Order: sequence, then C-alpha cells, then structure tokens
Amino acid sequence: MRKRHLLAPGPTPVPPEVLLAMAAPIIHHRTPQFSAVFREAAEGSRRLFGTEQPVLMLAATGTGGMEAAVANTLRRGDRVIVVRGGKFGERWAEIASTMGLEVTAIDVEWGRAVDPDDVKRALEQHPEARAVLVQASETSTTVLHPVAELAALTRDRECLLIVDGITSVGVVDMPMDATGIDVLVTGSQKALMLPPGLALVALSEKAWEFNRSSDLPRYYFDLAKERDNLAKDTSAYTPAVSMIVGLRRVYELIEEGGGFAEVYRRHDILARAARAGVTALGLRLLAPDSPSPAATGVWLPEGIDGGKFTKYLRDVMGVTVAGGQAKLKGKIVRLAHIGYADTFDVIVGLAALEMALAHVGTTVERGRGCAAAQPILAEIYQGEQ
Repeated sequence: MRKRHLLAPGPTPVPPEVLLAMAAPIIHHRTPQFSAVFREAAEGSRRLFGTEQPVLMLAATGTGGMEAAVANTLRRGDRVIVVRGGKFGERWAEIASTMGLEVTAIDVEWGRAVDPDDVKRALEQHPEARAVLVQASETSTTVLHPVAELAALTRDRECLLIVDGITSVGVVDMPMDATGIDVLVTGSQKALMLPPGLALVALSEKAWEFNRSSDLPRYYFDLAKERDNLAKDTSAYTPAVSMIVGLRRVYELIEEGGGFAEVYRRHDILARAARAGVTALGLRLLAPDSPSPAATGVWLPEGIDGGKFTKYLRDVMGVTVAGGQAKLKGKIVRLAHIGYADTFDVIVGLAALEMALAHVGTTVERGRGCAAAQPILAEIYQGEQ
C-alpha cells in the first residue's frame, strides 16, 4: 500500500469536510431546504467572483461554462479576437469556430503572456470585433495573462472581455467588477476544491446587454433562464445537488480560514516556493516572466521522456503531477499548488522531483529544492503561535 499525492492542476484534492457534506443523504432540489443551500452557495460565489451580478451554477465542466459564455453573448458571424497561447486558448478558438463566429487569433509563444499591445492592434485592425477571449491562467503553459490590461482595452468599446478563469478564480485576486471583466467562467475541480461537474459563470451588465441580441443556439445553457430562476433560489433544470452542498461547505471553510484574502496569500506563497525549489534544482521555468500561481511548469532536462517520467512519479512514487499537452507533450512537468494545497504538498512535490531526477540519471543535490522552498513556505505561519 502506498499513499497517493495528487499534485496535478485538476482535478485537485477535496477536503474531508467537503466530502462529508456531499456524502449526506441527497435532498430534493425543489424544497425550501435546498433553496437555502442554493442561495448561500450563490452568495458565496458572488463574493468569490467579486461581482454584484448573479453567478450562475451549471451542472457542467469548465468547458461547458466556456461554451455557455460564447453562446449567450454573441451573434452568428461576429468577429472575436482569441488569445491563443496554449491548449485552452486553442479551445476558445475551437468553441468560437463551432458557433459560427469569425476568429482572429493572436498566437502567443507557449510559456509567454500575451502583449496587450498586440491585442490593441488587433482591435484597431478589427473595430467590428465583439469580444476578446482569453485565459486568465493558461493551465497548459502555467502562464498568467494580463487580464486587467486587456480589460482597459475593451471597457469603452462595444466589445466584451470573456475570461476563462478556471485556474485563476480562487487563486488570484481578480475581482470581476473592479477589473472590468465582462464574462467570467470557472470550474469546480480547481481552486474550489470540489470534484468535477460544476461550472460557474457570471456576466457583467454590458454582457447582459449583448445577451439580448445574441442569436446563437442554446437550450440547456440559456443563462437568462438560469438568472431568472436564481432570483427564486432555484435553477432552470435539475442542479448538481451534492456539488452545491459541497460548494456551500467550501465557502464556510474559506471564511473559517481567514477569507479570500488569506486564500490568495497562500497561493502566492506556495507558487513562489515552488518556483524557488525547481530553480534550485537547475530546472528551467516554462513561464519565467508571467507565472501562474496555480501551477509551476518546468522544462525537463534533455533526453528525459516526460511521459515515462510522470508515469514513474505516479506509479512508483505515488505522486501525480501533470505532463505537457499538445506541442509540450513529453517535454515538461507541471506541479500544481492550487485549492486544497499547503506547504507540505510543495515539499512532497519537490522531493519527488529530486528523487525521480536522480532515478533517471540526472545529477541533482538531494534536498536542494526543498531547502530553497522552505524559507518562503515559512511565511505562511508568520504571526501564528
């Protein structure tokens, strides 16, 4: 028997308190009892998103939320500008194309953040563009894109900023209203510390105006219908009952632990520690200039098969990390520190990397990565007795 450690950027571990809440006997979704749970989960989601607008809870994955974001705001033939700097930027382009939209892609080197000037030029070249689609945190490349700077470009245009926040909501302090995001999407299996199956979507007032003229097909993902039902503490269709029970418990745990400010502080510390640790091991960061606090990506040394390396970590050492996707497959490793992660998850991840690197013949000083991370990790406990 070997203890397993899940250090991938999704799904992420679920706290025992949340699992226990979700394991309670199922309750009917059209009852006052569940309406109270639904209302509290919705209120917690508004605080999480930093918005006065309703946050809609859909029984879907994050990709379902991305599709809903497009289907409810745009029209057939609309032009959209897509930041395509990773696997999930490509997904935005694929969703938009499938919906019959005209896509202008800004291709960004994988591992780099988009330059806002490139987006500005695209908007000037295509003044008819109705939306900019971007990831806040591009999970596949562990890059953090400059969402606030992009919001400044779309704020005074008839153009929406539609943001995939699947690995940034609950990780980075990025309040939707104050930042100027028009549509924000996240999923349950990342920082929200839940199993997969719940998508959260919110629209700004401007986006709701766009919704009135949107003619893209939708039935289940009709967000106006969901908004009307949310006002009555219910959903248009059968909701993910146990997931919403779990979501309410997640928000309770966050409040008990010091609120969202403490969550953002913890993610920042864990990310800085992970980067210090892998750098001390001589590994090159995939995203050195604009790294995401959700996960740290590193290039593997020349000659190491990334697929075999991550398989060894998982099957022999019991540590699951993520490898590369698409053009990065077999070349990188991504160590997550998102959601229900703490100081010792980072230590486990770094120690596992050290041991696995030594196993495949890389010269590595045992303990060097962990030693570099520990002074940073100690910041979490400052002020505690």
